[in-house]
Formats: sequence, structure tokens, C-alpha cells
Amino acid sequence: MAPPATDPGSLAVVEAHGVSKVYRLDGVEVRALDGVDLEVAAGDSLAIMGPSGSGKSTLLGLLGGLDRPTSGTLRFQGRDVTRLSDDELAVVRNQVVGFVFQSFQLLARTPAVGNVGLPLVYRGLGRAERRRLAVSTLESVGLGHRLQHRPSQLSGGEQQRVAIARALVTEPAMLLADEPTGNLDSRSGDEVLDLLARLHDERGVAVVVVTHDPGVAGRFRRRVTMADGRLTSATGTVA
Repeated sequence: MAPPATDPGSLAVVEAHGVSKVYRLDGVEVRALDGVDLEVAAGDSLAIMGPSGSGKSTLLGLLGGLDRPTSGTLRFQGRDVTRLSDDELAVVRNQVVGFVFQSFQLLARTPAVGNVGLPLVYRGLGRAERRRLAVSTLESVGLGHRLQHRPSQLSGGEQQRVAIARALVTEPAMLLADEPTGNLDSRSGDEVLDLLARLHDERGVAVVVVTHDPGVAGRFRRRVTMADGRLTSATGTVA
């Protein structure tokens, strides 16, 4: 059964209440998240900080609908993931979330315009409409002159901007970025952070970034810190 219709504008993009995630590795139980409470509001600007192994990437995967919690409640715009089939969750993920990864994850033999248009295939859009939207989104990130360039023909900063365009082309409510400046030099990293800030302001998309860098985290209005699978501190406000 399809989830009930809701008004996305009146709800948080994603809510986690008492969320835990437990893995079993070689018969050993590993608690990656332990009772996390976190809400991402529409238009939020949030950095999730913590050292390696703190659980921040696991949390990002749950917030993006890539995984389900072992216990606790996780809702996307009011829809409880436990009530969604895998297909329904995939639809919600495609509609609500855009992902940006540290390693870009672009198709090596596909030009920028094709990489950006790929998520639209799952929307059932025709080739001409996919291209129109991909071109427009690439122009919005300053790459209208790189439409036919493959990833190997682009700098690291340009590849990350293509990845951001790919995440934005579906007009998601929330953009999740996992160490988006981790593979970039300081100048390119600053340009990517400036772009994320501009897109947040212009489009009203919620931006959530995982980082271990306090300098990166300081660019966001709200910051939470993780250790041992728990949130240990929070500062700042949504607005």
C-alpha cells in the first residue's frame, strides 16, 4: 500500500528518533549508532562532525534512506520507513534526497551532461527533457561550457560540481554530502563550499555535510558532533 499523501512543506525533511544501527561482523555485534535523535528541517544547514568510526557516515546513510535502522523511528516527510517497501523507499529517496560523495562517483565514459541526467531516468523522463534539465543544472553550477567533457577531462573541483549538479537535478528537499572537499585542494574545496552555500540560499534546499574538519563545519549554521555512535554536542540554529 502506498504511503498517505502529506504536505512536504509542513514537515521536517527527515526525523530520527532513538535510532540505532547494529551490524554483526564475524559473530561480533557492532553498534554503529546508539539512540540518535536528529531532525533535518526544510532549508536546514547542518554539519555532522566526528572522528573516523564515530558513526557519522552511518547516520548519513540512514538520513538518506540508503539503509534502515535496527531500532528507533526514521521518517521522511512524515512517512515511517518501516511502513515502506524497498520500492517505495527508493521512490522517496529519489524524490527527497540528493547525494554528493567524496570520490564523486561519476561514470568515467559518460560526459557531464549524461552523468547529471542519470537520476532522471528513474523518473521516466524522455531523453530530450533529461538533457534540458541536465544542461540547466550544469549551468547553475558554472559548468555550462563543460557539457560534453568526461570526468577525466575535468579538474577535481569540476568533477565535484558535476556531482552536485547530479544531486540537484531532481530538485530534492535535502542534499547530503559525505566529506565533499576531502579529495580537493583548499581552493577547490572553498569553491565547492561556496557553491553549496549559494545553492542553499537560492533554492532553499537543506544541506547536510559530514566532515571531520572544523573549518568546513564552521561554514554551516548548525553543527552536531558524534562519538561512539552518539550525538555528544549541538550548536547553532536552523535559521
